[in-house]
Amino acid sequence: MKAAVISSPGVVSVETVDDPAPGPREVVVQVAACGLCGTDLHILQGEFAPSLPIVPGHEFAGEVVALGAGVDTLSLGDRVAVDPSLYCNECHYCRIGRNNLCERYAAIGVTTGGAAAEFALAPAANCVRLPDHVRTEDAALIEPLSCAVRGYDVLRSPMASHILIYGSGTMGLMMLELAKRTGAATVDVLDVNPQRLVTARELGCTNAAAAADEIERPRGWDVVIDATGSERAIQDALGRVARGGTYLQFGVADYAARATIEPYRIYNQEITITGSMAVLHSYERAADLFAAGVLDSDVFISDRRPLTDYAAALAQFQAGVGRKILVTP
Repeated sequence: MKAAVISSPGVVSVETVDDPAPGPREVVVQVAACGLCGTDLHILQGEFAPSLPIVPGHEFAGEVVALGAGVDTLSLGDRVAVDPSLYCNECHYCRIGRNNLCERYAAIGVTTGGAAAEFALAPAANCVRLPDHVRTEDAALIEPLSCAVRGYDVLRSPMASHILIYGSGTMGLMMLELAKRTGAATVDVLDVNPQRLVTARELGCTNAAAAADEIERPRGWDVVIDATGSERAIQDALGRVARGGTYLQFGVADYAARATIEPYRIYNQEITITGSMAVLHSYERAADLFAAGVLDSDVFISDRRPLTDYAAALAQFQAGVGRKILVTP
């Protein structure tokens, strides 16, 4: 089969590789679409993936075309979206229900071969059937949505909160859509890319600006979310949290990124600083939300490119052009 392969830091190409074969309780999915995200850029930089080469791609959906022994929950031809999480279910964190912190954390497209390919291997238990009205290729959006749902699980944002989101890429826009549905009083969005702010306005944010100083909120925001991973944005965001408020690190920062905090302010103003890592008991709920129309796929998906354009698609994503970019084998 054809697959994108990251062979070494900064080097990606489309090659012919062996077709996957399902083991017990595994299936092979013919990939309809695979989304690109910041994790893929980190893998390209030599981070996250324990070893290279690897076929990336962890946001995907497609059709089941092969069944391993013992698979009785799926049938050939089923259209599915796939949770890429691969937990050991044996370590301390798995045993206490914090599987996304698994000591042997693995994921399709991160530590094992992924879906930037014609076919991908997945545990049957990780597959969620799609209802008839959901387009298979659009369901690649369910994985990033499940990360956003996990973020709101961590936040436990109270009703009528004033929320500030840094970044109006795909993840920032998903956090905006969820904020609107979780009782936020206002949702403001910041981005240095004016074109991306156009989409935030279309989706109904309260204010869209290049910097927080352009928005009138002298006491700060009850909830501040970084969806950029940018060191500069993170540093600014930490200073925008209101007394008694919460800061969520949702964007994926570089390993080397650093930010300065003020311990006395955190103590004196009872500020909570927390993070949200990937997916935890949120994939099926995200699939339900997606089926219910929480996202407009035609707004969120800006580009659908062939697999042969994978390197160019990564470069486009890195340049911040467009919203969600899908590759379609």
